[in-house]
Amino acid sequence: MWHGDRGRRAVALTFDDGPSAGTADILDALRETGARATFFQCGLNLERYPEWAKAVSAAGHEVGNHTWSHRRLDFTSRNAMREELGRTQRLLTEVHGRAPRWFRAPFGVRWIGLGEVQQEFGLTGAMWTCMGRDWKLPAGAIVKRVLGAVENGAIVCLHDGRGVTPAPDVGETVAAVRRITRELRDEGWEMVSLSDVV
Repeated sequence: MWHGDRGRRAVALTFDDGPSAGTADILDALRETGARATFFQCGLNLERYPEWAKAVSAAGHEVGNHTWSHRRLDFTSRNAMREELGRTQRLLTEVHGRAPRWFRAPFGVRWIGLGEVQQEFGLTGAMWTCMGRDWKLPAGAIVKRVLGAVENGAIVCLHDGRGVTPAPDVGETVAAVRRITRELRDEGWEMVSLSDVV
């Protein structure tokens, strides 16, 4: 899935690569405007920081599967894909008390057999309408990219982590999210989870 409901003035905010120490700051920024989002969590990060992971679902946000180790899935066997998705799906279910329905491939890279493996775990693939490139851009440029791409049913991809790096700097993302959510709210946009925009 690349896009949500084109007939509704709503945007799905999504965050990849968490949880990390920066997840708490992202949650604060979302709370300020009442925005809801979907967080695609990596198993390794989930294992390291279960308390930050739990804070996401406790705040009413949706959680998705982003593989165990954030490896690219091209040139990857079905068995290796099963391990990446399955191990993460089991831990996500244990930590959050329910199985996620969404999967996003690291780097957006898909490969032969991935669709079948997703189905085995009851997962639906989710991509994006707008990539914020927040891992390398300053806050102002992130804001400009995102606000310039907003349309009914848009799916925005940002990051509350940086792959499986233990202590990533997500300060530019946090600053951008504060501005993006305020501007969207002031312009009358709903900011919802992926499940709520489809």
